[in-house]
Order: sequence, then C-alpha cells, then structure tokens
Amino acid sequence: MVKQFCFALLLLSTIISSAQTPAHAVKLETEYLTDPIGLDNPEPRFTWQMADNRQGAKQTAYRIVVDTDSLALSKAGGQLWNTGWIKSERTLVKYAGPLLKPFSKYFWRIDLADQNGKQSVKAGISSFETGMMRMGNWKGSWISDTENKQLKPAPYFRKVVETRKKIRSARAYIAAAGLYELSINGAKIGNHRMDPMYTRFDRRTLYVTYDITKCLVSGKNAIGVILGNGWYNHQSTAVWDFDKAPWRNRPAFCLDLRITYEDGSVETITSGKDWKTALSPIIFNSIYTAEHYDARLEKTGWNTVSFDDSSWKNVINRSAPSGNIVAQALHPIRNVEEIAVKSLKKFNDTTYIFDLGRNISGVSKITVKGAAGTVLRLKHAERLYPDGRADMSNIDVHYRPTDNQDPFQVDILTLSGKGEESFMPHFNYKGFQYVEVTSSVPLELNKTSLVGYFMHSDVPVTGNVTSSEPLINQIWSATNNSYLSNLFGYPTDCPQREKNGWTGDAQIAIETGLYNFDGITIYEKWLADHRDEQQPNGVLPSIIPTDGWGYEWGNGPDWTSTIAIIPWNIYMFYGDQKLLADCYENIRKYVNHIDEGYPSGLTGWGLGDWVPVKSKAPVELTSTCYYYADAVILAKTAKILGKTSDYKKYTELASKIKAAFNAKYLNKETGIYGAGVQTELSVPLYWNIVPEEYKAKVAQNLAKRVEADGFHLDVGLLGTKAILNALSENGYADIAYRVASQKTYPSWGWWMANGATTLYENWPIDAKSDISMNHIMFGEIGAWLYKGIAGIRPDPAKPGFKNVILEPHFVKGLDHFEAIHNGPYGNIVSSWTRKGSGVSYRVEIPANATASVILPVPAEGQKVYLDGKVVAGSIKQLVSGVYNFYFR
Repeated sequence: MVKQFCFALLLLSTIISSAQTPAHAVKLETEYLTDPIGLDNPEPRFTWQMADNRQGAKQTAYRIVVDTDSLALSKAGGQLWNTGWIKSERTLVKYAGPLLKPFSKYFWRIDLADQNGKQSVKAGISSFETGMMRMGNWKGSWISDTENKQLKPAPYFRKVVETRKKIRSARAYIAAAGLYELSINGAKIGNHRMDPMYTRFDRRTLYVTYDITKCLVSGKNAIGVILGNGWYNHQSTAVWDFDKAPWRNRPAFCLDLRITYEDGSVETITSGKDWKTALSPIIFNSIYTAEHYDARLEKTGWNTVSFDDSSWKNVINRSAPSGNIVAQALHPIRNVEEIAVKSLKKFNDTTYIFDLGRNISGVSKITVKGAAGTVLRLKHAERLYPDGRADMSNIDVHYRPTDNQDPFQVDILTLSGKGEESFMPHFNYKGFQYVEVTSSVPLELNKTSLVGYFMHSDVPVTGNVTSSEPLINQIWSATNNSYLSNLFGYPTDCPQREKNGWTGDAQIAIETGLYNFDGITIYEKWLADHRDEQQPNGVLPSIIPTDGWGYEWGNGPDWTSTIAIIPWNIYMFYGDQKLLADCYENIRKYVNHIDEGYPSGLTGWGLGDWVPVKSKAPVELTSTCYYYADAVILAKTAKILGKTSDYKKYTELASKIKAAFNAKYLNKETGIYGAGVQTELSVPLYWNIVPEEYKAKVAQNLAKRVEADGFHLDVGLLGTKAILNALSENGYADIAYRVASQKTYPSWGWWMANGATTLYENWPIDAKSDISMNHIMFGEIGAWLYKGIAGIRPDPAKPGFKNVILEPHFVKGLDHFEAIHNGPYGNIVSSWTRKGSGVSYRVEIPANATASVILPVPAEGQKVYLDGKVVAGSIKQLVSGVYNFYFR
C-alpha cells in the first residue's frame, strides 16, 4: 500500500510541471476566517480561491504544507503536515496532520497547479492559532461580585500584575456568563461589541481570544473587566419570560492571560480570589431595553495601575455556567458604520429630535456639556407622532414593565459636570431612526452632538446588485439593511421589539443572506444553538436560543425547518458538508417526530402563512410542503453522507408525503391547489411537490391569479418566499418582475414610496399590530434578484458554485441589470443591457469553476452571438472566463 502511494505521488510529480504559471491562491481562510486566533477545531478547514483571469483557468492539483515556523514554508518544506501534490480541483480541505497543540500558532502554505500542470509562481501563506482546545486547559476560576441577580449596577473587576521579562507574545482568553468588556492599562481590548455571542448558557458558553502582545508593558499592568447582563441576567420583563430563564444569575467571567516570554517560558495570569470588584457608573443595563449611566459615579482610572482600589471588595468564586466552554469562531459584532445626523428639530430648550435619515440597529452616542446632575433621556424610535415627537407604540407592545424605572429603548444619562462628556451604551443595542433627547434643565445641542452607529455581525460582503430601476436598487439596499440589522451572532426578527431568533424569519432570509454576505460562521454557530435546544423527541422551539419559551407555540415545520433548510443552503452555497453532517441526526429526529405524529403524510403543525395581505392558505397545505422539503433534504443528505438505508427510507417517506398532499389538495382537472390563492399555488411549485406533468398548468393558474390580483402580492410570510420564484422558474419572469416592482399597496415598493429604508413587518404601513419597521421576514426578494433576474444559482450536482447555473431573464420594464456574487471560487457576474431592440449579456465565471448558461429564447428574427459568432441552442457549457452574448 505504501509503495502504491509513493508511486502515485511520483506519477503525479511527473504530471505537475516545474514550469511556472501566473495562477496563484488568494483569499486564504481557516474556518472561513482570515488568520484567526483561538480556534478549538482539531481539524480546521482550509479554503482558498484561484486567481487567474485566463479563459479556462483551472486548478488541477494543490499542495498544502503546515508548520509552526513560517520560514519553513518558504520553500514548501514544513515538518508538521505536507499533503504532497494532490490531483484535485478542491479548494476546501480539512487538516489531516498530526494532532494540533493548544495555544499554538500554525502557518500554512498552498501551492497550485493550473490547467497545464504548471506550478504557481506565488505561494499563498496564511496562519491560524489554536486556543484552549479542551476544557481541562483552563487555569482561571469563574468569579463574580457578591451581589444578587436583582442588583442593577454593572460590576467592575480589576487586578494589577507585573511582568519582568521581555514578552514574545500574549493572549487573553475570556469567557463570560453575560457580556463583558476587557481592558488593559486603561484601554479597551479589541473593537468587538456584545461579546460573547448569545447561546443557551447552561449548555454552551463561548470564549473569545485576543492578541494583547502590544498592550502589555514591562513592569506593572492593570487588567480591567466590566460585566453586563446580556441575555444571561435579563432584568427587564417581557412576554418571553427571559427574566425567568433557568440559567439566570449575576454575570460572571473566567480569564486566562497567557504570556510567552522571549526565553520560552510561559506565565498564565488568571481570574481568581485575588481580584477586586466595585460597582460601576453603569447603574442599569438591559440588552432588551436600554442602559442608564451616572457619570457622577465614575471611578477615573479604575482600570489603570495607579488607581487606589483599597476600598474595593473581594470577589467570590462561581461555578461555570456550563460544562462546555468553546471558542467563539465567527465574525464579531462591531460598530460597523458611523451615521451622521441628517436633521435636527428643536422643540424647546430641553427637547430635541435627531433624525439619522435611515432605520438601523445599533446605538447612539451623545456628546454634551452640562451641570452635574443634569439628566438626559434618549428615547430611540422608528417613527414619529404627527406632532414630531418619538412614537414607540409600534415596538413596545410586548414589553411588560413592572414600574417606570426601565423605559423601553430609553438610555438615561446623568452628567458629571466635568466639561464635555460622551456616552454610548456598552451592553445594549436598539432599532431606531430617531432619537428624542430630553433634558432635566435647558441644554444647547446641535446636529453634531449625536451620531448613530450601525451595529451588526460584521460579515464580509459577497454580493452586489445594480439596475436601471432606482426602486429595485432601493429595495435591494433596504433588504440588506434589514438583514444586517437582524444579525447579532444569530439571526433575529427585529432589533427593537423582540431581538428573538425566530426560526421562520431565518429560513425565509437564508438565501438573501448568503447571496449578499459571507455568513457561514454565524449560521454554524446558530445551528449549534439548534442542537443545544432540540428536545430528545426531536422538537425544536420557535425561537433559538430560548429560555424555554417556544416549544408549545410558533414551532412546526414551516418555522423550525431551519434545522434542515439552513444546513442545506450552506452546502449549496459553500460546497461544505460539515454542517449537514453535524446536524444529520438532528434533522432525522425532527423528521421522525413529524412522521410519528402525522402518519398520513399530512401535517397541520405550524403557524401558517403569517401576516397575509388578505387570503389565508390552510396551515396543513403550507406545513406539509415544508415537511416534504425536510424529508427530501434528509434523503439527499443521507445519500451525500453514504447512509444508504436512510436514503431509501426517507426517499420513500418523501414520496408518501407528496402523494398524500396531491391527493388532497390538487385538482387534477383544473391544475389548482385548494382555493387557488397565490400562496396555495406558489408554495407547492417552489418546494417542488407538484407532479411534473402538472407544473405548467399550476404555474399558468398562478400567473392568472396574480393578474386577477392586479399584479400585486396576496401572500404572507411563507408565500413571499415562494411567489416570485414560482413565477420566474416556470416561465413567468415578466409577471414576477411586475409584482416585485410595484409601487402601490401591497408591495415592497409601497414601503419605499413611503420612506422606508428597511423592510417592514406588515404590508399596510398603518397596521394596528405587527408593524415593526425593520423586519427581515419578507426579505426573499433580495435573493430573488440574483435568481430570478440575473439567474445566478448553485448547481446541486456541483455545489458551492463549482458549476454555476446562469439563467437570466431579460424582463420587461428593465433596461439594465447586473448581479455579482463572490462565491467560493470568486466573482460570478451576470449582467445584461438592452441596446435598441437587442440585448447584450455579459458573463464572468471565476477560475476553477464552470457554468451552465441557459439563455432566453431570442425574439423572432433575432440571433444569438457569442463573442461575435452566431451560436445555436439555448444551453451553453462554459469554462472560466469572460463571455459576451448578443441578442440582435
């Protein structure tokens, strides 16, 4: 066997030429992060893209070398792991070398060979660093102050340490039950916000790693920690009962500060009984409502060496919140964008309204000068009353305050009177466009007194859409704003009223998110939350994470199919099987639970087509379609993972569901499901439960129904996912676009016409309930622009856009449309422009990928040209490169 392997390597080395190529690897990532530190995965994934703009550019082989010494990689040496030249087009490879050690930095090099077998001139080199790797490597103790969970002020913690030798590197590893900010020598460490991310605290707790090498000085250093409540100690009261969470307690943390000196010795400074604590000027903090700050209580220099902490109290030890402390390996929350005030209205000497000009998730920061004891109240709202004052009535409806001390989305600042002061919340975020500032005494403010910060998980951008119709551009932008406003280490429904991880909203928005942003790290974390929350019988709650709310209401296949739909979409967009494999047993348990409860194949479990325009489809119809989708995904996943008997079992189950569904709901004579409303026709088409021989008839009926509805929407949440896709995928793209681009009620354009900069929760802008103005649940249109007009789709046979499906629709009403998606192989471009009676269509396929281009049927008398030559047929199989088609 060894001889055969060596012979194969020898044979491959004769194929890989020593001649050089301009092709080289770029966008090197480990676990989908750039040069990450603090990883726990013992088999991290390496990914890269091939940079080569030549037509037909393709990777035919790769070599990965891993070592702890970056210099050892310069000549592709490396002592730890060397794959040798592997003949493969793969750009996703899992580490398979010797066991990785904790607290270690590794460098990896990737060399490529192109389509001619020539080696890359320039090697790609990247790095990653392991973290704790296992629980037993923690040295610090979990500590807190002596106060109980009802006490409102946030605690400070501090310790002074001394370093006497020259430091080579230093890392801080910190886990918290609640939220924290870490500082060294008076300066906050890092630019993250709201760490660690929200989890089911009693089942999984996250820790974060920081490189603090440059933060430490020779001699004495002060370490400071502020703890916030977050979702761990939810003191505000609302309908979801987070104040009764089983894990609830006073916040606590554990810290290991590991220093490696130039002489090779290692010292670990830890959290323990030798720390001191005191209450901070953050006199109240709630992730749900707001933050209150009394600047008169500031302890200047509290996190510096010279501060006198003799009056501070001792800390106490606490048990860890869970037995599963793992690395937070994802794109963090940040203040991503600073937003200047667009306009300011002064009502009187004590009342002002600041307008940011757009709806965001995040915080405001105010800078002001006033007398000591002056109290400012900053009320954050999405809309105004007719008199111009802040209107909270659309977002405070689920809040259940027990007194008037915790007003919803109202920061309260008490000034110290010590010159100019600034305040921005530490442990809260809100959804808002307007900030109403009221002062207890007259105060002079101007437009520069306040700024907004758009906060969200800082996921890289992977998509762009531009068109000749400003409304479409506006809808796309608003959709992205709502998507990002609802991404905080898990996908949420809205950033103000709830901040809950509603599963239904997330399954609707998954493709919109993945076309536009590199969100895999967030979704892998959130599906781990799913696994934490799933009951032994397979049931999932409607909101994830949860304190226990949602197992009895709001769940069902139309919502909690996230357990199947999201891993499947990650596989489609990234070509990565890991999440499917991680969730396989969870998907199986979920599908089995439905099968046991609904042996007929039909299920009425679910919420149904939430917030419809007027017509409501039966819950059984929509939920059964989702149940069918789950069974199909499970069967396909079983096949991918080599589980032959499961593949057979769940393929048969899917067939049973499909037969039962069509026997009850499909009128085979008319080709109509149920009463024939938009959701009843579009959802079966979208989830492919319609028998092949009836698809054309059902689609025709859908088109007629939409026309009868004045080419306007008559759907709710589930129908919105399906309607545009069902039309454009079945020959009615022009009608789909006509619906998408409407400017009158009910439509996305109607919102835009009325000043929306995000998507709303309800079609009527004057709805009496369910009228958050920053919701993502109607956000499928953001994905449809890529699929239904540009025609960019992953190929299930070659996922991760290894082969791109390009099926553009030159819809009436548009003169130009371009979509760009940066997938695992690079930029995919689908761009078309009308020129007189003809159309030019430009395609860009990244190196190492191919595309199946499905062209529209040319108009009568027209021919199709590819790079100046007439081509026949509607389907073209293309290698990487840039291509120009002309219809004339």
